[in-house]
Amino acid sequence: MKAPDESELQYIWRMCSAKDAGVIELTWTELAEILNKELVDDESEYLGESAYRKKYQQAKAFYDEVFSRMVSEEYHDRIAERERALQKTLYKVQTEKLEYNRWLREDARDELFEEKVIESIRKYSSVSNPPRAIDVVHGKRAGVLVIADCHFGKEYKIYGLLNEVINEYSPEIFYSRMEQVFNETLEQIEKEGLSVIHIYNLGDSVEGFIRNSQLWSLRWGVIDSATIFGNYMGDWLKTLSSKVSIVYHQTDGNHDELRLLDGKKGQHLCESAGKIIKNCIVLKNEGNPNFQYVENKTGLIFDNVCGYNILGVHGEVKNLSQAIMEFDNIYDTKISYLIAGHKHHGEFKNCGVRKGCIGVGSIIGNDEFSMTIRQCADATASFIVFEEGKGKVDEHTYVLN
Repeated sequence: MKAPDESELQYIWRMCSAKDAGVIELTWTELAEILNKELVDDESEYLGESAYRKKYQQAKAFYDEVFSRMVSEEYHDRIAERERALQKTLYKVQTEKLEYNRWLREDARDELFEEKVIESIRKYSSVSNPPRAIDVVHGKRAGVLVIADCHFGKEYKIYGLLNEVINEYSPEIFYSRMEQVFNETLEQIEKEGLSVIHIYNLGDSVEGFIRNSQLWSLRWGVIDSATIFGNYMGDWLKTLSSKVSIVYHQTDGNHDELRLLDGKKGQHLCESAGKIIKNCIVLKNEGNPNFQYVENKTGLIFDNVCGYNILGVHGEVKNLSQAIMEFDNIYDTKISYLIAGHKHHGEFKNCGVRKGCIGVGSIIGNDEFSMTIRQCADATASFIVFEEGKGKVDEHTYVLN
C-alpha cells in the first residue's frame, strides 16, 4: 500500500526494488496489477508490466549513479518496514483468495456463497425419476430416525492392545453403515406400520477443518466433502421416500463450520457446510411429493411429533437436563424432548412427566479423540417411537460397527 508521504515514483521504486531484491515473490505482471490498482483510477488506463519495469530500470540507473549517496539510513529503515508490511498484506490476500474468491462478493458474500453452491449442484447433479406419491395415514404412533456425527471425509484405523482393529472409518465405510441404517429403518417402518417418518440430522455431517492435525485424516477438502455427502444423502433420502413419506430436518455441528482465514470457533456461523448439504438434498428431491425439508430460522431443529414438542441440537452443552430447561425458558415454549448428538454415545434422562433428554450415538464411532479421553462407544443411529398421550415409548438402536 502506498504511504501518505510517498510520491508515485517513490512508491513504484519501493515496490519494484523489493521485487528485484527478492523480498516479495511476485511476477512483473502481478506487481503491475497491484501498482495499477493503487495508482490508476480508470482500468482502461492501466499500464502494462513493461511500462513499470522500464520506469524502474531508468530510476535504478540514476540511483546507482547519484541518488544512492543521498539516501539516508532512516529512509532505508522506512522502506524496509513498509516492505515487511506489504509482504504481510500479500500473504493475507493470497490466503484470502484460496477460500473466498470462488464464493464471496464484497457486498453480499453470504448470498453469493449459496448462489454458487446451487449453481455447482445444478451443473453436476441431475434430478430424475421422482418416487410415486404415498398416501399418508396418520396413526397414534410416529417414528423419528436420528443420525449424528457422520464426520464424512475422515479416514483412519483405531488399534487395540492385541493389534486388532477396534474401529476404522472411511467414506466407503460410511456408505456401508448408511446402507444398514436404510434397511433397519425399513424394518422399523414395517414393524410400526408407518407411512411417514421424521428424520433428524444433528450435525457434524462432515469432518471439516478446525485444527491442523486433521490434514492427516481428510480425503477431500471441506467443500468437496460437503458436496459429495449432500449428493449421497439426497439420493439416500429420495430412495427411502419411495417406501415412506419423509419430513427431514438438519442442524449444524462445530465441525460443519467453515473456519476461513484461521477463523476461531463461532466466527463464521453463517458460512457452514450445512448450506451445501441442504442445497444438494433439496435439489436432489425437487418434485418429490414424498419429501419435505423443514428449516428453522434459529438453526436448530424444532418439530412436533404426536403432540410433543421436540428440539434437536448438535449437543455442545455440558448438561442436557439443564439445557432442556434453559431452551424452554429462552424460547418461552414447552419442550417435551431434547435430542442431541456431539458426545458420540447414547443416553436417556427423564426430566419429568412425558419429558426427557435423548443423547444419540455417532455414525463414525470411536476415533482418536474419544480414545485419548477414554470415552468410547459403538457407532450407532437411533429410531425413536413416539405415541400420542404417552410420549417416547420405544427406541431402537442400530449398532453399525
